[in-house]
Amino acid sequence: MCWMCVAKGSLAGRRGFLRAGAALGTAVALAPAAQAQVQVGPLSSLRTLVPAGQLEAAAAQQYAQLLAQARAKGALAPDDHPQLRRLRAIAQRLIPHALPWNERARQWRWEVHLIGSKQINAFCMPGGKIAFFTGILDQLQLTEDEAAMVMGHEMAHALREHARERIAKTQATGLGLSLGAQLLGLGDLGRLAADLGTQLLSLKFSREDETEADLVGLELAARAAYDPRASVTLWQKMARVSGNNGLEFLSTHPSGPSRIRDLEANIPKVEGLYEQARRAG
Repeated sequence: MCWMCVAKGSLAGRRGFLRAGAALGTAVALAPAAQAQVQVGPLSSLRTLVPAGQLEAAAAQQYAQLLAQARAKGALAPDDHPQLRRLRAIAQRLIPHALPWNERARQWRWEVHLIGSKQINAFCMPGGKIAFFTGILDQLQLTEDEAAMVMGHEMAHALREHARERIAKTQATGLGLSLGAQLLGLGDLGRLAADLGTQLLSLKFSREDETEADLVGLELAARAAYDPRASVTLWQKMARVSGNNGLEFLSTHPSGPSRIRDLEANIPKVEGLYEQARRAG
């Protein structure tokens, strides 16, 4: 995942999307948590070294700064842009299924923005700050199901708190700390969590993180009535363009046969969820 510059839509459009997200969050809160079909294990305990609220606040600040930078360059897709409307519609279908994966998602103020750029890239910052570049939609000619797989994958990184874990590992190594640092009150890490903009810009996840995001994203999308088989066609497209230059997404999300095999092995686990959601309309 790579945090690149994003642009900010009109305040009215953004508030409308956030109100919709809040309503969906309420609906999820009232529904029983669904049992996960994919297996990814518990959240890493190491992440607790970095206070989640401070990291999410830092991410929101960095996101706002990047929005302002991109807006100044005229890279903003307006709220009525067909591709942005499509992405926000996908998000509104995915968000209701996020809460069982992370209770903190109840508090997140989700945002989705589209940036005019040839780069093949997309991301979701901690706290639900999502951005897509037009390059990933246009150059890969993503179907709606494939775009949902990309978004579900990026949302899963945030829900599984991979950034929080990666930063904790980096800071624990740099400061000579361990999990025992919790006994010291987290003072140093707490201050560092409030100033993480540059780290978020260069953060890369492990192969294990990527596998988790693939599987959680696959289930999120299936529960939202997006065809899980699109996860395979998505990465087949990624593999075809992997030899090109300037693919930020592929620098942090490497494609390969093993990734596709893992997805193919897990599609049967979520096909029933997809069929049930599709019949429900």
